[in-house]
Amino acid sequence: MSSSSETADVVICGGGAIGSSVAYHLANDPGFKGKVVVVEKDPTYRYAASALSAASIRQQYSSAVNIRISLHGIDFLRNIGSHLAGDGEAPVIDLREGGYLYLAGDEGAPVLAANQALQAAEGADIALYAAPMLRSKFPWMNVEDIACGTFGVSGEGWFDGWAVLQAFRKKARALGVEYRQGEVARYVVEAGRVTGVELTDGSRIACGAAVNASGTHGARLAATAGVDIPVRSMKRYVFSFLCKSEIENCPLLIDRTGAWCRPEGRRGSEGQLFIGSCSPLTAEQDEEWVETDPSVEDVQWDFFEETVWPALAHRIPAFEQIKPGRAWAGPYDMNEIDHNAIIGPAIGVKGLYLANGFSGHGLQQCPAVGRGLAEQILHGGYRSLDLSDLGHERIVEGRPLLETNII
Repeated sequence: MSSSSETADVVICGGGAIGSSVAYHLANDPGFKGKVVVVEKDPTYRYAASALSAASIRQQYSSAVNIRISLHGIDFLRNIGSHLAGDGEAPVIDLREGGYLYLAGDEGAPVLAANQALQAAEGADIALYAAPMLRSKFPWMNVEDIACGTFGVSGEGWFDGWAVLQAFRKKARALGVEYRQGEVARYVVEAGRVTGVELTDGSRIACGAAVNASGTHGARLAATAGVDIPVRSMKRYVFSFLCKSEIENCPLLIDRTGAWCRPEGRRGSEGQLFIGSCSPLTAEQDEEWVETDPSVEDVQWDFFEETVWPALAHRIPAFEQIKPGRAWAGPYDMNEIDHNAIIGPAIGVKGLYLANGFSGHGLQQCPAVGRGLAEQILHGGYRSLDLSDLGHERIVEGRPLLETNII
């Protein structure tokens, strides 16, 4: 790349939670003395999934690798001050381990029970409750059509996602990582290896390794290196509303319909603020976004009124009387094959590493994914948690890692 204007050891395309976690873990490795450049097109993160996420973490998955990723994630968040403190200040992320509560009817009960057995075997603190126990623990909830539920007794909950993103970014910069405002137009590939990136302004950065952490733009960017990944941008909504009635110890509840809700902040004089939404039930509701950045204010309120609110009010009768608040739309970089992330070396192109298709799980998975990709780049393989089950190989070979617990 004789025309390149500069050189780096690693270029990370995308400076959200995933990209910034990779940058931090690289720069924090005592054996790494190289230069890391993070290219982020919008340092305000206005349209980034990291900033628009509902910011929660769970171990209630049906695949062991996802459970292990989240066990590492909750440990990292609990001890984030020891990892990401700077200038004598520890990040404040308002972690609240309020738990997830998955609900199932008779038809879904066997799946929920099997998942809970796997989660417990992996060391996650997840309890399986029959309907009478649910009624006792959550008296504000209607369980007439519920057979059982699984509850995260500890290790699950929600946090300030913006604070986590900024903590990774700030610590990475303190360790010498350079953040560059710009957009990567394409990878430069020579003899089957990435040798650099070219930005939309025509400038180039030569590098020995590149990480694709560009969210909903990941598939387009990977294609410039001849790598095909089944990732597209899907629209998801988050709605807020006030409830005057007391809903004590409300977890992040996932109804059997797919509707979900959780408390947001402290209870105020007008009541408790909640956020919630629902997985799309029809193809018409599952809107695809074009790659150009859409408006976060482009919300379909009829989806709340016709789908989300009725389901939540059926489950929590106090929600029959609420005061709707603000709402926003955000992107999922959806892996159409199995709704799981694609992580690790790209098949067919040396020096290119993928971190794409998180399907809504990126923020909670960023600590383990950042560490794992740093290990791949520095050591040629995973040293701590093996993420191979999420590798690009399964996509190329058509071996989906199916996940039943998708929100």
